[in-house]
Amino acid sequence: MTTTRAHLPRTTTLPCTRKTTVHSDSRVIPFVIQREGEEAAPDNLRLTPIGGGRYRLRYADEDPRDRDLRGVLWARCAFSEVDDEGRPMGRPQWRMMHPLRQRGCMQTLRCQVCAGPARTPLGWIFVAGPSTVDPNNEPVLTNQPPVCPEHARTAAELCPHLTAEPMVFLARSAPLYGVNGVGYGVRDGNVQVVERPDGPLPYGHPLMPTVLASQMVRRIGAFRLLSLAELFTELECAA
Repeated sequence: MTTTRAHLPRTTTLPCTRKTTVHSDSRVIPFVIQREGEEAAPDNLRLTPIGGGRYRLRYADEDPRDRDLRGVLWARCAFSEVDDEGRPMGRPQWRMMHPLRQRGCMQTLRCQVCAGPARTPLGWIFVAGPSTVDPNNEPVLTNQPPVCPEHARTAAELCPHLTAEPMVFLARSAPLYGVNGVGYGVRDGNVQVVERPDGPLPYGHPLMPTVLASQMVRRIGAFRLLSLAELFTELECAA
């Protein structure tokens, strides 16, 4: 699969007389975070021959919601109870993202913290830690859904993979790339994991028919790399 991108050079912030101050809210629990009790659901996995020695992974009681828009099968996970505002309840499992909430936010480019619209007049905001995304390697990939301006700093302070001053990608485009997941096959007469890819698999990869996905991945296209302060200044000037 061939990917291209335009890496826009880092620039100084636009001249602007207005000043924006964005405060974080430590009480917020990002929408995509998995909660206590949201355990993996029974999988009931089966492999169906599709010809040429190839197979397709499926659930014995499969529902259309078990697959994403590209037809890839997704890991099932229980849902916790929700509060009066429809937000998940339960103790947060900070280092885990709920696979279906992550997929929903990534698929629709909604904020990973509040699940609201994330698009800004200048594009989408993706935040990343120093060891999670390398802006100099192509393609630039992320499994972190975007954030809205209101929750950019909150995400940076709450996510264990980030730092208080994360890399901020202000992206003009972020097309779907593929998924993180594991490949299934038959071993000792049972359907079980036989491949654990080192990184994301692009849609169209030969392994995809037997993959059980857990995270959706996007490619960050044309982007500028900013600090949080530069981001807020530019968004204020563009408002």
